[in-house]
Amino acid sequence: MTNTEKAQTLIELVKHYSPSGTEAPAVNYLVQRMKDLGFTRAYKDEIGNAIGVMGEGEKQIVLLGHIDTVPGEIPVRIVGAEHAPPLLYGRGSVDAKGPLSSFVDAVAGLGKVPGWQMVVIGAIDEERESIGARHIVDKYRPDFAIIGEPSRWNRVTLGYKGSARATVTTRREMAHSASGQETAPEAAFAIWEKVSAWVDDFNADKPRVFEQILLSLRGFSSGDDGFETSATLQINARLPVTLLPEAWYAQLEALSAPETVERNGYPIAAYKAERNTPLVRAFLKGIRAEGGKPGFVVKTGTADVNIVAPVWGCPAVIYGPGNSNLDHTPNEHISLEEYGKAMDVLKNVLFALTLSPKA
Repeated sequence: MTNTEKAQTLIELVKHYSPSGTEAPAVNYLVQRMKDLGFTRAYKDEIGNAIGVMGEGEKQIVLLGHIDTVPGEIPVRIVGAEHAPPLLYGRGSVDAKGPLSSFVDAVAGLGKVPGWQMVVIGAIDEERESIGARHIVDKYRPDFAIIGEPSRWNRVTLGYKGSARATVTTRREMAHSASGQETAPEAAFAIWEKVSAWVDDFNADKPRVFEQILLSLRGFSSGDDGFETSATLQINARLPVTLLPEAWYAQLEALSAPETVERNGYPIAAYKAERNTPLVRAFLKGIRAEGGKPGFVVKTGTADVNIVAPVWGCPAVIYGPGNSNLDHTPNEHISLEEYGKAMDVLKNVLFALTLSPKA
C-alpha cells in the first residue's frame, strides 16, 4: 500500500474545510468513515463532536483530537517530487487533522481487543474556547489518554502552558490637553509597563521558556464621550505549571489597582505529564520499533490536554505527525510518509497497552 493510499482518511478529512463553528460536514464525513472502517459505534454527540468507539471492554483508552481549524482555506493538493515522499497541502493537514486521522486509522488497524474500549474523539472548537473538550471531559474516565497535536512522528509532547486573558480598563475625566493631567491612555500604558516589569522579574531566574510567563498585548483602544476618556488593554498571558490562573489574575489586579480588570474567556492551567508511565514507555518502544530515536518536547501553546488530563487523572501524552512550525500558516502541509509512520507507532502503542502483558 502506498503512502497516499494509507492516508485516505486524512486526505478526505482535509478536503472538508472546517474552521471553528463550521465543523459539521467534516464531522459527518469522519463519523461515516469510522463506520466504514468497522468501528463498533460511530456517531455525532449532542454538541457536535465526532465519536468513534472500538470494542466493548471495561478498560478504556481515549484518543482525543480536534476537527476544527483556524480560518484560511488552502487548496488541497498532493505534491510529490521524484524520489521524495508526497506532501499533502491543506488547512488542518498538520493542526490537527493529521493526528486525529492517524488515531482513526491506528484504531481501525488494531481492531477490537477483548476487555478494552478505544474511543476516538474529533472535538470541535479547540481553536476558540474548546467547547467540544469541555463537553466530553466528565463523560469519560479512561485508563490512558492520547491527545492529538503535531509533534513529529518520533517525538512525544509532555506539556502545554496555561493561558489567561483579561481586559484592563482605565477611565479619567476629560481635561484640556494643556492641563498636564494624566489621560486614560497614559494610565493604561503605565499599567502595561508595571505588568511587563513584574513578568520580567518573574522570568529572570528561569532559563527555560516553558517555566516562564509569556506576556502579550493583544489589543489597545481608547476614546471619550465628551466627559470621560477611557482606554483598554487586551492582555494575554501564557502561564507555567508553577503559576495557576487565579494567582496570575490576583497579581494583575494588584498591579492594575484601582483600575478595572475583567477576566475573559476560560482560564486554563498549564499541564505537564509524568515521563515514567506505561503510556510513555509504550511510545518510546513504538517509535524505536519504527526505526526512530524518540524525543520529548513541551509546547508554549495551550491545548485540549490542559482541560481533560487534570480531570481524568490517568497517564496522558500528546502525540501526532506533522511539523508544528507549520500550524496556522498559509504553507501548511504534512509528509504522507511521516503520517504512515505515526499511524504505525500508534498501533504499536495500542498493542502494547492492550495486548502485551507489560507495556
